Amino acid sequence: MLSFLSILVPLLLSFTAPSAAYWKGFNLPGNLPSGACKTREDWAHDFSVLKSLPGQFTSARLFASSDCGTLANAVPAALAANAGLLVGVWATDNAHYEAEKAALLQAIQQHGTQWIIAVSVGSEDLYRGDTSAANLASQIREVKSLLCERGACGTEVGHVDTWTAWVDPKNEDVIRACDFVGHDGYPYWEGASVEQGLDAFRTNLEKTRNAVGRVKPGTWVWVTETGWPVTGASVGLASSSVANAQAYWKSAACESFRGAHTFWYTTQDYASSPSFGVLGADFKPLYDLSC
Repeated sequence: MLSFLSILVPLLLSFTAPSAAYWKGFNLPGNLPSGACKTREDWAHDFSVLKSLPGQFTSARLFASSDCGTLANAVPAALAANAGLLVGVWATDNAHYEAEKAALLQAIQQHGTQWIIAVSVGSEDLYRGDTSAANLASQIREVKSLLCERGACGTEVGHVDTWTAWVDPKNEDVIRACDFVGHDGYPYWEGASVEQGLDAFRTNLEKTRNAVGRVKPGTWVWVTETGWPVTGASVGLASSSVANAQAYWKSAACESFRGAHTFWYTTQDYASSPSFGVLGADFKPLYDLSC
């Protein structure tokens, strides 16, 4: 006869090792730091580098579908690397939105759907005031319908925005339309010191979760952008440095990877200021990325 413990222990283990259930990756732009569009070979190199990092990252968030031929070049490279993609569809400017949908549907027609983690319609559009909640919610539902028509009814579709947008009651229609909610949070831009960074990250993520939970209980909140710059101007108490970026990674990244689908910002942006890149021009880590 099986003992109570022989049954209980496997059950407990199944709930105490959640990290394997979460996607963890980086935001990957469609352009090189020089501004040139990435080729298929550039995307393949990106995925190879991600796999070589501590943690062996096998997923990425893309900002667009049509820009720079993002999906046309990234999807074959992702399939070859067995990587998953959180796809971005720009929602502002009707012509751009139509081109994005067309690029997504063409990629599905050519490559199926096994490479798709989920689809985000828009990115910080509510924060910028670029569209209304009603219009964005309608676009989310439209993309869900288009995916379902292509046999991808189970694909989650949501939106990525700042916590300030998610707690605003006028945006609740977007939450209702979402299968998942993407949270963008940067303690650096809010002027928090790096010592305050983890608490600020936790606090604002919880604000998003509470707002989403009130409107649509059970909806998962993903961490779709956060990071700390290695160079750039100070903002309030926040200062950029390799040491501070390292400290924020060790606290916020390592915690988030264990508790939510998380996409860090970013791999390379050394031509920008501030620069949030974790890799130098040689694709080597600028600091310890282990957890």
